[in-house]
Amino acid sequence: MKLSAQQRAFAEGLGHDFVRPELLIRALTHGSIATTTRPDNQRLEFLGDRVLGLVMAEALLQADPHAAEGALAPRYNALVRKETCAEVARDAGLGDVLRLGRSEMMSGGRRKEALLGDAMEAVIAAIYLDGGFEAARACIKRLWGTRIDAVEADARDPKTALQEWAQARKLPPPEYAELKRTGPDHAPVFTIEARLANGEVARATAKSKREAQQSAARALLDRLE
Repeated sequence: MKLSAQQRAFAEGLGHDFVRPELLIRALTHGSIATTTRPDNQRLEFLGDRVLGLVMAEALLQADPHAAEGALAPRYNALVRKETCAEVARDAGLGDVLRLGRSEMMSGGRRKEALLGDAMEAVIAAIYLDGGFEAARACIKRLWGTRIDAVEADARDPKTALQEWAQARKLPPPEYAELKRTGPDHAPVFTIEARLANGEVARATAKSKREAQQSAARALLDRLE
């Protein structure tokens, strides 16, 4: 099985020369186009998630030998979460080489965050199976680049941090209200308002509800702190 010219260019950007190109092809195959003879990337995604986690845990321990587990955990979560994987996938041009069914393609699948994040994990697994752990680690560190060193010392999930802020002041948990949804079905844009019982509010707009909620929580935290 041979890579297309576009797939070869993508592999070159990853910095890995595939001995078994069928692994990369499978990693790029979404369930919407899979058949009994053309398996999708879900099993690779499962493996890639674990490989990524090990590489990031190791990198964080090396970067800060004296940090406690409580300080490392939020940094780790920030580096391996689906949004970060999707961001890395976009930077690598992964969306352009995804193998999608017509319906998924028409609905903007090449830009979907969850789909990109899953495929990025599958690509990591493909490199691991093709070249071993060292090859996977080298690729991950290259793709994540400065994100590893720049991850915030306190990289807590903003929604969790806002809830902890409220609890510390004996307030009920924050509420999140969807104020507006615009754009086509395949590329919606959400405006979310984060609200505290003390009357403090903040709004944010993003391409997913979760991202908008996180951004609204962060905006409110920034105001409060």
